[in-house]
Amino acid sequence: MPEFDWTGELLILMNVTIAAVLTGFVGLEREAKDKPAGFRTNMIVGSSSALILSLGKVLVENYMESGLQNVIQPDPTRIIEAIILGISFIGAGTILKASEESKVYYLTTAATVLFSAGIGIAVALEQYVISVVATLLLLIINRVARRLDKRK
Repeated sequence: MPEFDWTGELLILMNVTIAAVLTGFVGLEREAKDKPAGFRTNMIVGSSSALILSLGKVLVENYMESGLQNVIQPDPTRIIEAIILGISFIGAGTILKASEESKVYYLTTAATVLFSAGIGIAVALEQYVISVVATLLLLIINRVARRLDKRK
């Protein structure tokens, strides 16, 4: 019977929580702007990305320890690809095209959801400084760049 790894599981839970908090700030900004993907959506996207990638790392480690690497070659980058693909469907669901105009709405919100997934991935990879700075950068982009864009 495998030994229970409290430390590893607590680290995963900590990372999921950190991702939820960071992307929660992003979601609050979107919520304040009354966008379709707000607080809960961004939190779920960020924390689920961290959870899935963290569990993928555990899965790869288990394969390597069990000797299955000769049978199956695990590729952790495919987990990231799957996260991005899944989140892209959520982002696509937020985009709205006005039927009477040739105008598209909520592209920034869709991109923000994808960015939240990236924050969650960075947290799962224990890149905490990158995660925090990326969150701040996204908040700046959504707040400051929006104001500059409207001045044109």
